[in-house]
Amino acid sequence: MPLLLWDIDGTLLLKASREHAAAIRAAIRRVYHVEVPDSEVEAAGRTDFAIARSILTLAGVSAERVDQRLPALRATAVEEYSRRVPLDLRDHLAPHVPEVLDELDRRADVRHSLVTGNLEPIARMKLRAAGIGHHFPKGQGGFGSDSEDRAELPDIARARAGDHPASDTIVIGDTPRDIACARAAGVRVIAVATGPFGADELRQADVVCRDVREVTAAL
Repeated sequence: MPLLLWDIDGTLLLKASREHAAAIRAAIRRVYHVEVPDSEVEAAGRTDFAIARSILTLAGVSAERVDQRLPALRATAVEEYSRRVPLDLRDHLAPHVPEVLDELDRRADVRHSLVTGNLEPIARMKLRAAGIGHHFPKGQGGFGSDSEDRAELPDIARARAGDHPASDTIVIGDTPRDIACARAAGVRVIAVATGPFGADELRQADVVCRDVREVTAAL
């Protein structure tokens, strides 16, 4: 039975990160008492803590101080996002996501889970606001709150799924980093070209789909 490890931003949801990014930056200001640089930091396919570390490095914060305050950053980021999360993110669902998830739910031969760089409480709030949270049970998945290194998240998700075999685990994402994390974990990967990267940039995946509607055929 394949364990499907879905990415969120760029895969299940599109352009639903504005409030998320604002929450991370507000939390950085509160916890580290620094001005957040205006410089853009690449976010696609990265964990929240990795993004925050890049911002803090630009702000001149030492690695030691970053590490010391990460638990406070996590709690504060969740608090900030809880105040900002839109009541309804259904308009940000990627094409065909609801019907594909419903179809896969009706099958007895697949399991849904998550691998996302989002902190878990933020991921849960996003999915609930988008109306698809019920597809992804609590106690499952790998999140940015579990590890700053995205490459470690598939193994965490497999462990939470009862040590699900790597040979029967599939990451579904939209960035080269999703592909890299799958390769590092020794699992297969389906890339969907719904995020910022085109099909040619995702060609290292086992299968490249135009959107999630093609995922069922790829399985």
